Amino acid sequence: MLDQSLIPPQRCSPRPPARTVTVGFDGSRASLAAVSWAAAEARRRGVALRLLHVWDLGPDVHSPLVGHGVPEADPRATAARVRHDHPGLSVFTLDRCGEPASVLCRAAGASEMLVLGSRGLGGPAGFAVGSVALTVVARTRRPIVLVRDPVPMTGGDVVLGLDLSHPCDEVLEFAFSHANLRGAPLRVVHSPHPSGDHGPEAAGRGIPADTAAASHRLARVIDQWQHAFPGVRVTAEIRPGRTARQLLAASGTAGLVVIGRRNRNSRLGPHTGVVNRTMLHHCRVPMAVVPHD
Repeated sequence: MLDQSLIPPQRCSPRPPARTVTVGFDGSRASLAAVSWAAAEARRRGVALRLLHVWDLGPDVHSPLVGHGVPEADPRATAARVRHDHPGLSVFTLDRCGEPASVLCRAAGASEMLVLGSRGLGGPAGFAVGSVALTVVARTRRPIVLVRDPVPMTGGDVVLGLDLSHPCDEVLEFAFSHANLRGAPLRVVHSPHPSGDHGPEAAGRGIPADTAAASHRLARVIDQWQHAFPGVRVTAEIRPGRTARQLLAASGTAGLVVIGRRNRNSRLGPHTGVVNRTMLHHCRVPMAVVPHD
């Protein structure tokens, strides 16, 4: 039987308001970068920031994206620093003991978005995205933003990786809304796989027919959303080739990359898909994963 004296007290601030941005916090440099990004985002949205500190007393099988018992991590001291840096922002802390992925999924369901940190590995290997973050990304129905260490630079445009076969409203609305809040340009990138077929009109201009057709479809989708967000400057890019490779190439100077994840289950449970996994491990800028049906 578990000794109750070993379980940290589940201390919390007064109940936060309904609209919150939640950030996973464990005292690591990666989670501090996530806190910095989440605080700025919460202030832009006019919502509260909730620092969630998860204690896991089980075996250390997870990478420290969100904490396996980090006693020196003090979310209250971090919250105080955030309040000092962002006057007027409502900041709350919450301690929970439990399996990190499950706790984070529940927190995501009650938030406008969940923000997590990822550890930098450097070089071509990309970045460590542990089993906790991968599980949460695969399971939750709310947007998740992963932020790498060090703290990302401000500025840059918003890059949306759009699948024209499933141009989902949830993903488009998130990207347009975020660009609108930041006053940043939005770059919509689509990567069709070239088929090698050439139509007469496109061939006359040296443009593959499938690329020309994709450009027309992409322009129609953008026009529909431009009416709802007239202040957002939008450009479109058609980058034939492997989706993840082209999106990574397009995102080098972005302030945020937005991709979608279809809600689907396999025999082995929820999963993220090849493109999402590649982006999660190799994207060097903050990245939002937006689930959709």
